[in-house]
Amino acid sequence: MRLSLLLLLLLLPGPQPALGMEDDASFPHLGESSQPPPRACPPRCSCPRPDTVDCDGLDLRVFPDNITRAAQHLSLQNNQLQELPYNELSRLSGLRTLNLHNNLISSEGLPDEAFESLTQLQHIYVAHNKLSVAPQFLPRSLRVADLAANEVTEIFPLTFGEKPALRSVYLHNNQLSNAGLPPDAFRGSEAVATLSLSSNQLSYVPPSLPPSLERLHLQNNLISKVPRGALSRQTHLRELYLQHNQLTDSGLDATTFSKLHRLEYLDLSHNQLAAVPAGLPRTLAVLHLGRNRIRWVEAARLGGLRGLRYLLLQHNQLGATGLPAGALRPLRGLHTLHLYGNRLDRVPQALPRRLRALVLPHNRVAALGARDLTSTPRLAELNLAYNCLASARVHLRAFRRLRALRSLDLAGNQLTQLPSGLPAGLHTLRLQRNQLRTLEPEPLAGLHQLQELSLAHNRLRVGGIGPGTWHELQALQVLDLSHNELSFVPPDLPEALEELHLQGNRIGHVGPEAFLSTPRLRALFLRANRLHMTSIAPEAFLGLLHLRVVDTTGNPEPVLVRLPPTAPRQPRAAGP
Repeated sequence: MRLSLLLLLLLLPGPQPALGMEDDASFPHLGESSQPPPRACPPRCSCPRPDTVDCDGLDLRVFPDNITRAAQHLSLQNNQLQELPYNELSRLSGLRTLNLHNNLISSEGLPDEAFESLTQLQHIYVAHNKLSVAPQFLPRSLRVADLAANEVTEIFPLTFGEKPALRSVYLHNNQLSNAGLPPDAFRGSEAVATLSLSSNQLSYVPPSLPPSLERLHLQNNLISKVPRGALSRQTHLRELYLQHNQLTDSGLDATTFSKLHRLEYLDLSHNQLAAVPAGLPRTLAVLHLGRNRIRWVEAARLGGLRGLRYLLLQHNQLGATGLPAGALRPLRGLHTLHLYGNRLDRVPQALPRRLRALVLPHNRVAALGARDLTSTPRLAELNLAYNCLASARVHLRAFRRLRALRSLDLAGNQLTQLPSGLPAGLHTLRLQRNQLRTLEPEPLAGLHQLQELSLAHNRLRVGGIGPGTWHELQALQVLDLSHNELSFVPPDLPEALEELHLQGNRIGHVGPEAFLSTPRLRALFLRANRLHMTSIAPEAFLGLLHLRVVDTTGNPEPVLVRLPPTAPRQPRAAGP
């Protein structure tokens, strides 16, 4: 019996020597606490979880040692690393995320087999380094690869090929030409949804792109052509970015986009197109054609885009005949039309009835007739700034059908009086940089919802503002009368006013009753007038309990501003 007991005791395991952190944690010594000892963490790094090591922004020049083999997430971004030692990486076979963003790693400092043992790696970030070629091999487990902002000129077949889980590849801001992309660059990677190749040196759209793509970024290249069939397999594509290239009409044909049956966003701006491309997908919601050389819009090329919501044609060469009447009428779902910076001399006729925003600044529109805007009764925003409109050529009923209009911009024209018949629902009215000398109550009557009115840079004098002009502006909160010829604060300003701009006038005195009608005033701008130290009456701000800012800079003398002691905060009174 004693012999059997002795043999049993001899076979029982005794205390073992420490073999490492993991062994200590798994096999606590007999008679000691079962709590594991503190985990090793590289100096100055933080290890908030057992599987996470964060060495971000420590100016490290050498890859840290003592990284636990249990690490799944390692961040070394924002350091000074120039190379990755294979021996250190190879022992971290459990890594799922490796962040090397913003270091100095060159291709010479990255061994070919650097990532060979990282068989669990899903996310790798090597953006903003010094790589001249892509890693020859990345793990099959990869889901996201970011090599942006390097100096990469060449990709290899197994860099991104044979990666069944790969979803996103970022290669923008490199030096890739078409010769640097092998035809099988994405073979075996049938799940890539996002590919960014923008800001490289591609001269044509690569023909071997993954068929699974949903978002393709090719902007800021040298692309002059989309080869026939280059996009024929990308039937899942929803967003295509081709802006800032060298595309001409001959670089596209009627089949270029014909297979993209799910495309919603197409950006062809900043190219050299002279016409709207043919064969556009019916699924488009956004079509950006700004900054091209388009002189004429052929109705047939837009006729099938009934779901188009945003059409951007700004900064082209559309003249008097560039948009034939009714050319855009088939776009039944059109919400916003941008025509900024063309050569149009009138508002396009027969626009879609559901149009909500018409943006036409910097054209040559010289007149608004009674029926010019009747086809767009749902218009909420109308921008006709910086055209050639004169008051005599704006019809009294030009705006009568625009009952939904909330924002009207007529800045930078040649108006000498306020337009008549303004819609009662306006919230914003911009009339700066015209030639207004007088204001009368009638044009502003009924604008009970107007919240912002800009009359800056006109020729208004207080004597030209008729009695009762502001009477019906019950909701007006912002009034800009800057850079006119006012010699004092206009009387009877709206009670709801919160912000008043009077800078750049000729005001030399502010009397005690100047702001009696505006108890909610929060900000007052009086800079660059003719005020002196005692120009503002001591009682001027009495009762303005909400006033926060009084700007009197740029006057001939520092201005003394007295606020009632009950004011919650002292506004700024500045010198010249």
